[in-house]
Amino acid sequence: MYRIILRRLLLIPFIVAVVSFLIFLAPLVSGIDPATAVLQAQVLDRQPTPEAIERLKRELGLDRPLLVQYAAWLWRAVRGDMGRSYMGRVPVSEKVFDGLKVSATLSVVTLAISLSVALPLGILSAMRPGTLLDTFVAVTSQLGVVVPAYVLAPTLILVFGIHLGWLPSAGWRSPLHLALPCLTLASGATAFFTQVVRASMIEALSMEYMRTARAKGLGEGLLIRRHALRNAMIPVVTLSSMWLAGLIGGALIVEVIFSVPGIGRVLFDAINASDLPMIQGSLMTIVAIAVLVNTATDVIYVVLNPAIRIER
Repeated sequence: MYRIILRRLLLIPFIVAVVSFLIFLAPLVSGIDPATAVLQAQVLDRQPTPEAIERLKRELGLDRPLLVQYAAWLWRAVRGDMGRSYMGRVPVSEKVFDGLKVSATLSVVTLAISLSVALPLGILSAMRPGTLLDTFVAVTSQLGVVVPAYVLAPTLILVFGIHLGWLPSAGWRSPLHLALPCLTLASGATAFFTQVVRASMIEALSMEYMRTARAKGLGEGLLIRRHALRNAMIPVVTLSSMWLAGLIGGALIVEVIFSVPGIGRVLFDAINASDLPMIQGSLMTIVAIAVLVNTATDVIYVVLNPAIRIER
């Protein structure tokens, strides 16, 4: 087990190094000219001159060779310095980590809501296949999966934020501001996790060792807790970690609709402003979180079932 964990930890620097180069390269080869964007934001009534653009590029270090720029950026990033925003002139790391804290809070609360609903529903549905409960779970799960966030979010705002006035419809100032964004994100996640839990439980309950345990007289409740649920949780853990890592950087639509200052919103605003350091810092942080979460998933695999061995 410890060798598996060690191998995964040793892979992290290599993965981050490769991805960091792609992150650094992508905005530069996409046609973004940050010097022009900065000058256009400062001088709104006229087009910046080529001389001014070249002067600003020299000041920002954008006239140096690409590999030199990358080496300097990576060296600063390793030390926790992601540079300064071209637009707001604030430290990128400060802005990114503030957004990361918001997105992490939103994601963890959403995941907790989703699993607290999906686990009991999926287990009960798997224990009673073909019943009215199973049909209800199947129908609601399908609805939750097919309704997109950009449709559900405005609907929740109209109903609970404007018509009823129960919940704030935008901002991030109190725990109540978590309600509508979390409900929007939890809708699809709960439906998906419910289907996964149901399918995993049905498969686990049909295994040969389960029939053997029943034949030995083991109670159904104990059978579920000790054997079926433990094995059924393995795909749930996998998908939960992948979903959590993706949501931290991927809840962009919800963060924009509800004016949540998460890292997705930070990235969205940086792209609109062609703010190169903010784009690179946001993407690098999102990738690092995804790598760490996936590594933690491998460890949880082994804890849940020591028989599992990850392919070399």
